[in-house]
Amino acid sequence: MGLFDKVKGQFIDIVEFLDDSRDTLVWRFPRQGNEIKNNAQLIVREGQVAVFESEGQIADVFTPGTYTLETKNLPILSTIKGWKYGFNSPFKAEVYFVGMRQYTDMKWGTQNPVTLRDAEFGMVRLRAFGTYSLQVVDAAKMLRQLVGTDPQFRTDEVSEFLRQNIVSQVGTALGNSNLPMLDLAANQQTIGDTLAGTLTTNLADFGISIPRFVIENISMPKEVEEALDKRTSMGVLGNLDQYAKFQAAEAIGDAANNPGGAGEGMGMGMGMALGQQMANNLNQQSRPAAQQAPAGGPPPIPGAAAAFFLAVNGQQVGPVTVAEMPAKVASGELTPTTLVWRDGMPQWTAASELPELRSIFPATPPPLPPQA
Repeated sequence: MGLFDKVKGQFIDIVEFLDDSRDTLVWRFPRQGNEIKNNAQLIVREGQVAVFESEGQIADVFTPGTYTLETKNLPILSTIKGWKYGFNSPFKAEVYFVGMRQYTDMKWGTQNPVTLRDAEFGMVRLRAFGTYSLQVVDAAKMLRQLVGTDPQFRTDEVSEFLRQNIVSQVGTALGNSNLPMLDLAANQQTIGDTLAGTLTTNLADFGISIPRFVIENISMPKEVEEALDKRTSMGVLGNLDQYAKFQAAEAIGDAANNPGGAGEGMGMGMGMALGQQMANNLNQQSRPAAQQAPAGGPPPIPGAAAAFFLAVNGQQVGPVTVAEMPAKVASGELTPTTLVWRDGMPQWTAASELPELRSIFPATPPPLPPQA
């Protein structure tokens, strides 16, 4: 290599960045003591910006395109360097390429459950996870607030910082939604859009936005999910008595398909039990209503007279059969105006108003007719 080649190697002719990692937010061009040649080519591709920094200050910012580096294209850097009349010699400056595209499939999740108050279930503990998109909207703020002098700033270096901000807002968003726990799934998209706007506002000072926020799932602790599954199963089954009969019929069919041994015994036993239950149901349906036992005890013996209760001096006396009534009349405890009651009567009634008791009272002659 000749002297001219060595000198030429000290100058940089093309400044560009091809991102093969797909997760690099900021990449510093590796100048390593070399100088950028006057009239060098700067290539900024779509989804990038190039930021020139000199003497610790952010200077010019280039959007996508191809540029020939000269004084008119570097107005701020020219001021910092003091190039009043242009420059003809190579110069030194740090060049940062900042990715401005959306970085998708960023993951987030709640490490610990978020405790909320639910109108139906009371206090509930929910977990949530999903994805979001990250986009740099202000390269200068990004460099000042997060990157510093890092030569290669990747998404994993900022993901934990973003996750903490996200989790702090998820609980607030779920609580402020005032939605029952069972309605959260139907409103995940709305909650996600709200969180995207809130997070973008909170991260504006870092030059970052969250254009897309997705809640993939909101779940409860395992034991709560199991209890809810049981409650749902009961609602799906509906009439448990009918379900039990269906299960018994299914079991009989399975036993019939397994002849011999325990299968036949089980089938016979369950068949007899089901047959007995069906017979009982039919008997209950065909039994006359008058013969059914009352809730308070056995029905009266057929042909037996029902006993009465008497209201004597404010006290309940009885039961007293019709055969015992004349003795009560003789003792004065039972009079025509005494209130009596027996099973089947809607209310207490004067004894003289009941045909079966009217005959036990002595006949009272009518008043004498007027005498002439």
